[in-house]
Amino acid sequence: MADRVQEIVTELPGMTSVTDVCAAADRSLAGGDAAFVADLGIALARARGSGTGRIWQYRCVFDHLLRLLATTPGPGHVAQALRLVPSAENAGRKLDRHAASLLASSHPTGELTVAFSGKASEELRACLVHELVLRGVDVTAIPRIARWATSPHWSHHPLRWLPLALADVEGQPDLPSYSARGSIYSMPYGPSGKRGGAVVAGARVPSVEETTTDTVADGIGAAVANWAEESNGRIEARVFELADPLEGEAVPSLLAALGLECLKGEGKKTGFLAEVCPPDQVWRVLFAAASTGGAYNSGACGAYGRLAAWRSLAGLCGAAEGDPAEAVEARAGACTWYGFSADTKWFEQVAWDVGLAAISPERRRVAVLAATDTD
Repeated sequence: MADRVQEIVTELPGMTSVTDVCAAADRSLAGGDAAFVADLGIALARARGSGTGRIWQYRCVFDHLLRLLATTPGPGHVAQALRLVPSAENAGRKLDRHAASLLASSHPTGELTVAFSGKASEELRACLVHELVLRGVDVTAIPRIARWATSPHWSHHPLRWLPLALADVEGQPDLPSYSARGSIYSMPYGPSGKRGGAVVAGARVPSVEETTTDTVADGIGAAVANWAEESNGRIEARVFELADPLEGEAVPSLLAALGLECLKGEGKKTGFLAEVCPPDQVWRVLFAAASTGGAYNSGACGAYGRLAAWRSLAGLCGAAEGDPAEAVEARAGACTWYGFSADTKWFEQVAWDVGLAAISPERRRVAVLAATDTD
């Protein structure tokens, strides 16, 4: 087997297509030889790390092998996938996040417990815990996982803030469906086909003062930050304080009067719609944007997508810094939420458009998040 692995590694850079190599790996796994698939992936990872990392054939085959092991149910497949992940030393935490999402989507929880006693990284374990939580698994009822997830040694990890069970506001998260060939996921945002008539003529709009700080803007925009950092997106995250409590029917007029970049040009010839939406729908949009990414990136995957969605929710609803998830959820439930859309030039009108606004319980604070991306 070692000779065959080395032969493939040597021949790959000269190939114009890697289809036959991937098909051979498929046949090996179907024949029960998961170890060969992992050994080939490890050899490719070493070759990439030795200074030949720019060879696209190595990258493509490695990605296929990881997906193949991580998404194909079968005895020993999880253990072999866990051998493969740490071999790609230069991939860093992003590969851990991706692998955890693949594994959680495709294998019974009982088979995944091997990750908490073997050589898996702490980062992969942390991500796997919350990938399972997102899928409704009670991780506290599985001793091997619970011992790790409740231990103090990872108390400073950013994912430790997240609850070990789904909150009501998270509902049933939209999660991708993976296979060795690709993935499918939902996009609960984008251009709206129904716009216009939302601004109430003569609605009283109180005077406002913008109070946005960089810290607050970063928090509000956490869920869509990857659209701007890794794709072609842009973000507008702002907060305003009102002199008087806002009346419900005046919300669309207020949004139109705030001087938002995303609504410049809104008017009689430009459609604009603002509608009340429940907090769980807001979280669904934030989570999808964070976990699956924009036009040219793949997002933060489930665990960190969950954290980013909570950060944005906390920033929008005005939760205090350091509040636990329960307090953020309570504050979000007391706010009034709006989704808005407009066919202004700011929004790309392709598939990645988000417009959200939160009105505080006392109706004296308005927080806005708008984002757009294009391919």
